[in-house]
Amino acid sequence: MTENTHRKIVFIDIDGTLVDDDGHIPLSAKQACQQARNNGHLLYLCTGRSKAEIYDSIWEIGFDGLIGAGGGYVEFGEDILYHKKVTEEDVRHMVDFFNQHQIDFYLESNSALYASSQLEAHLERRIYGDLENDPLAQQKKALTLHPFITGLTYGEANLYKDDVNKVCFLESSIIPFEQIKQEFEGKFHMMQCTVPIFGEGSGELIIPGIHKALAIADLLEHLGMSREDIIAIGDGMNDAEMLEYCKTGIAMGNAKPALQAIADHITTTVEEDGLFLSFQKYELIG
Repeated sequence: MTENTHRKIVFIDIDGTLVDDDGHIPLSAKQACQQARNNGHLLYLCTGRSKAEIYDSIWEIGFDGLIGAGGGYVEFGEDILYHKKVTEEDVRHMVDFFNQHQIDFYLESNSALYASSQLEAHLERRIYGDLENDPLAQQKKALTLHPFITGLTYGEANLYKDDVNKVCFLESSIIPFEQIKQEFEGKFHMMQCTVPIFGEGSGELIIPGIHKALAIADLLEHLGMSREDIIAIGDGMNDAEMLEYCKTGIAMGNAKPALQAIADHITTTVEEDGLFLSFQKYELIG
């Protein structure tokens, strides 16, 4: 880091920003993150994912900490700043409602991602296609096991867990998004899932009052750093508060139009080395 370069803290979304729809991390993104850290900057993952969904391939790039579960969990180094969990009563409500209406879902905790009984088959249809009748779909599965499939815990008899961060559900052909939202009105903030393959009617149920910007503010206070020193990069509407709060907000080329509208800069897509190019633009790397 040169004398004229101040140390920055960079908050990086995962899905659609660091990784593509197939879970792949571009080599350019890995190199950009590693070079930025070598230059003395701090890099934090800032994601809707829970800790159990931060795979080794992501951690191995090298990060200084994690804001997970959309802002409900914050860790820096080996220390945990806080971890906000869904009440056991609300977990029961969600599990019972989704099972009753045959909506496929998974519970996110820091220990595991617990899948509902039919989720694996539903995910395979969305990711690979018709595995029973389409040879190309069968070949795709044989060649590339998607991390969303392999990262889930299946066959858990009791889903009334006591360490749930949030819940994600896949699009239902029977119950529309708005009806699900009404069911949990006042108890949860609900938004569309940030993983496109889950479907337009998919969603996340999040503890109210939690979002990425609040977690960033709490972390900055703890670290004694200023908003002037922070950069955020993302692609989904759960990144909106983060991009507005940080001194510099970067939207990916594949970001939602509403997110691009509030960004300070729009870079290219994941596949077009968007993260790398944005790090170059803001002189985090050479």
